[in-house]
Amino acid sequence: MAGLIDMQARCACGSKKIFTDCCECYIEGNTPAPSAEALMRSRYVAYTLGCDDYLLATWHPSTRAVTLDTVDKVETKWLGLEVKRHEYNLQEPNRALVEFVARYKAGGRAYRLHELSRFVREGDLWFYVDGDIH
Repeated sequence: MAGLIDMQARCACGSKKIFTDCCECYIEGNTPAPSAEALMRSRYVAYTLGCDDYLLATWHPSTRAVTLDTVDKVETKWLGLEVKRHEYNLQEPNRALVEFVARYKAGGRAYRLHELSRFVREGDLWFYVDGDIH
């Protein structure tokens, strides 16, 4: 992955941290994401890098796609991420919601993806389950 990005660049997740001090450890599998928000941010970065293996590994098996092939899709330029909210379910602390807006360009057009995503924690690992697009 080191060849794909400038290791001193700001992380694409919007944290304002350097990539190596932010999402890299999650994407490389060295450390599990400590929260649903951290997982969502790292998944966004994985989309920007075309890391299908990480996206599939962090997607809950009950709803996981068989393949993603993000690299083969229409060229997408990810422009930014804004996390709107992150909340845990008080009755079920192993469940969380993350609302975000991701901006991107594809096929010469600009898009805005606004999603309320559901996450579940199993043991020490958070997984993306699914989401509602607004």
